[in-house]
Amino acid sequence: MNFEYEKDYIMRIIKEMVRILFSLFFGKKQVAVEQEAENRYEVAGKKLSELKAMIDQGNMNEAENILLGGIDYTNKNEVAAAALFYQYLGEQEDDFLKQHHYSREEALDGLKQLLRNAGFGDLTSVIE
Repeated sequence: MNFEYEKDYIMRIIKEMVRILFSLFFGKKQVAVEQEAENRYEVAGKKLSELKAMIDQGNMNEAENILLGGIDYTNKNEVAAAALFYQYLGEQEDDFLKQHHYSREEALDGLKQLLRNAGFGDLTSVIE
């Protein structure tokens, strides 16, 4: 399999999982989170924008630990924020991820685990 194709394939899976999750939670057909609307998403006591800033600074493992350490899997807004977190992680450049000891595959695995913990494990098998 071509590396570029594999990267695109993983990103498509991540985006499709997030799109379906939002459809289930909020009845939205597509996920298009605008910057100002993004500020309403919070997980583990942090705004999504703060977690994304940590990713931008190369602290994705620390951001993920904060997210996973405090998420309420019964709160659909927190699960949605976490899903957007993993989508954002998956959108990062390969070199940046590698430089900070992370990978697109880890973002996909994290999203799958999130969905399983939130009771949407069937979603991961349907998409794959």
